[in-house]
Amino acid sequence: MRKSNTLRNLWYNLPTKQKYIVRKLYYFPIDLWDKLTGKTNKYVPSRGSIYTGSPSGAEKFLKQGEQQLQLLTTYINLKPTDSVLDIGSGIGRTAIALSKYLNKTGSYDGFDVVEKGVNWCNSKINKDFPNFNFKYIPLFNDLYNNNIGKAEEFQFPYQVNSFDKIFTFSVFTHMQIKEISNYFAEIHKTLKPNGKCLSTFFLYDNENEDYIANRELFNFPVKFDGYRLMNETVTSGNIAIHKTMLETMLDEHNLKIDSIIDGFWKDKLRDTTKVEYQDIVIFSKKR
Repeated sequence: MRKSNTLRNLWYNLPTKQKYIVRKLYYFPIDLWDKLTGKTNKYVPSRGSIYTGSPSGAEKFLKQGEQQLQLLTTYINLKPTDSVLDIGSGIGRTAIALSKYLNKTGSYDGFDVVEKGVNWCNSKINKDFPNFNFKYIPLFNDLYNNNIGKAEEFQFPYQVNSFDKIFTFSVFTHMQIKEISNYFAEIHKTLKPNGKCLSTFFLYDNENEDYIANRELFNFPVKFDGYRLMNETVTSGNIAIHKTMLETMLDEHNLKIDSIIDGFWKDKLRDTTKVEYQDIVIFSKKR
């Protein structure tokens, strides 16, 4: 087995609590150095506390949030007055950027399955921006927690037609098919009739399936009907979905794809004109 895959599998198979402890210990020296040298930021968690995306210093963390905000304004016309739902709000990377963009008539709601992230966001962001609200939802995810709640049965705790815009960054890349399908149903329920949703995925088609299955780094060798996994035992580790299957799943819940912006994750050579690593999908309710 390739070295990179071996290390990834070792990480995936660590118990959830051990993952957090290992990360905390690994980044402790540089987190301490940041604190001693004044490189911390009130709205940026320490590297050891960041469990989604790449751990980074304050400057890079804030820049990543600004890049996500730019995607939202560019592709779904996010406005300062919009009511938005952040599915998988994580440690607040996108919310921090939005706190400077949404005005007092706009609103932000986010939920996540990792309690420590929600608690951090409420203690730092909600405290200063009361129109930003974060909920902890104890759903099982074999990459992040050992909860017993089932994502395939979860009903979003929001009213019908509540949100102008809904978005997910690197969420549907870590969920099982039946869970994603249920979330599509809930997005349809809570999105306003003229609303838009932006989500990122790992997508493939017949032309590049063999390449993503067998390339040396970041491959998806485990094949199922319409999707592929990196690891057969950690089913929420990473998932790639065939574009035809994604379209079928959305159609089942009366949603339609407006556009797909391919990312560069599956390029043999990175295309510098592409704006994002993962594939971006814009979708909305059918008329």
